Amino acid sequence: MSPVRQVPEGIEASASVLAMFELFGPSYAWFAAITALLGGFATLLTGTIINVAIPEVMGAFGIGQDVAQWLSTGFLAAGAITMLLTAWSIAALGMRVTYTLSMSVFLAGSLLGGIALTPEILILSRVIQGAAAGILGSMSMVIIYQIFPVNRRGMAMGLFGIGQVLAPALGPALGGFLIDSYSWRYVFFLAVPFAVISIPMALMFMPKRESTGSIPPLDWLGVILSSIFLVSFLAALSNGQREGWQSETIVLLFASAFISFVLFLWWQTKSRHPMLDLSVFVYGRFIAAAIVSVVIGTGLYGSTFLIPLFLQTLQGITPTQSGMMMLPAGLAMAAMFPFAGALSDRIQPRIVIAAGLLCFALSSALMRHVDINTPYAQMAVWAVIGRIGLALIFPSLNAASLATLPLALLGQGSGVINFLRQLGGAFGVNLLSIFLVQRTAEHSQLYAATQVSTPATLELLQTIQDMIFGQRLGYLLQFDPSFAYLSSTIYSASLTMAFREGFIVVSAIMLLSIIPTCFMKLDRSAAKQ
Repeated sequence: MSPVRQVPEGIEASASVLAMFELFGPSYAWFAAITALLGGFATLLTGTIINVAIPEVMGAFGIGQDVAQWLSTGFLAAGAITMLLTAWSIAALGMRVTYTLSMSVFLAGSLLGGIALTPEILILSRVIQGAAAGILGSMSMVIIYQIFPVNRRGMAMGLFGIGQVLAPALGPALGGFLIDSYSWRYVFFLAVPFAVISIPMALMFMPKRESTGSIPPLDWLGVILSSIFLVSFLAALSNGQREGWQSETIVLLFASAFISFVLFLWWQTKSRHPMLDLSVFVYGRFIAAAIVSVVIGTGLYGSTFLIPLFLQTLQGITPTQSGMMMLPAGLAMAAMFPFAGALSDRIQPRIVIAAGLLCFALSSALMRHVDINTPYAQMAVWAVIGRIGLALIFPSLNAASLATLPLALLGQGSGVINFLRQLGGAFGVNLLSIFLVQRTAEHSQLYAATQVSTPATLELLQTIQDMIFGQRLGYLLQFDPSFAYLSSTIYSASLTMAFREGFIVVSAIMLLSIIPTCFMKLDRSAAKQ
């Protein structure tokens, strides 16, 4: 019989986690942390790697950006829904079964994506991946928060954040290499080894279900209503530009989203076992953290969507080069995380968060100067500034949001914070995609109206025409190559302006989120309830 080992001082955790400390001793914290980080790394790697593959997928299946963006938003939306099931999964199945089952589902989704023959199957595989990733991410946050002493929880969240950012940092670079060297399908297979390794580790190091208490029933109605809300709302946003914002289909989708959202909130107040325990919003600091989480999700996933798209569509660089451009930023972010986590243990988290928001806003503001000739290295430096800001934000935001909650609400709190960040990401990617299309069209109309008939433009067209045909033929019809050149130039300039404005929007949102951050003052002298 193994000797019972002493639980380290300062650990506040559930009985099942304490039992694992008694089995493995103080080193258990690192066994569990590595297991959790492996799972998070695998899911986040696939979550962000798709961004560099989107242009290739569009070409392979002959789909437009409005369909291709579902590869990102489908993943994020599915994960947002399942994040709210984290508390139920832990209570009903325990962390060990939840982790193993979720990782198995994630593995199945990855394999399905790699062999998908239609865009519909590919999007379905992304939804399956996202559903599994939502639970894994939130559960990993819960276990890491419990296995370190109270006075080191900022450091713990910094550790958790390393896994969150290393995957997005390495993903685009690895994905670009695989796409250029092999095929876009390999981006789905890349996370498989991590999943295969982490499953046996979870069976050994993740705690079992609590032995006390009955299994709570699943809030099926809550799951259905939240799913209807997200799918309806995102479908309305995705198709509104093409169908017309006042068309019957779009109006019905928005109405469905509104009704299902209201019904969801009403049901959560009536259900005995709600999917979302609204009591977490009784705590003022948690509300402030929730607002900031939505904004951070918008900025993080929105910028991750904008930058590779700009590089590949306007500057014409390869997926590998696009991914490599983001690599220094991701590595800088990962290197900053331990420092940022330790910093949040020593000073008020809201100060660290505000500093991070300013850095990210500055990065996005600098990006407003991008054009087709912007140096590669310059954009990399701008991206580094933004990722340093995110490194300051994440550990402090995670620690501050959960520190205000009692132990019984940690699962709910973690699920809500991750849900809101994911929701912000889904809406951010979708809205920025719409913004790009709409502003590009508006700028194109403006440039066409003001430039085509000017003497300078007409002279340029005549010069191009003379160079092509070797003689002066007079102005030809619009199928003339000179007109095609002008059309391409106008589109390129219009798209550039749309990207610039997109970065300005992200910067403004980050600055505005400093306001709720001011209400996140943490009382370190207060005992946890």
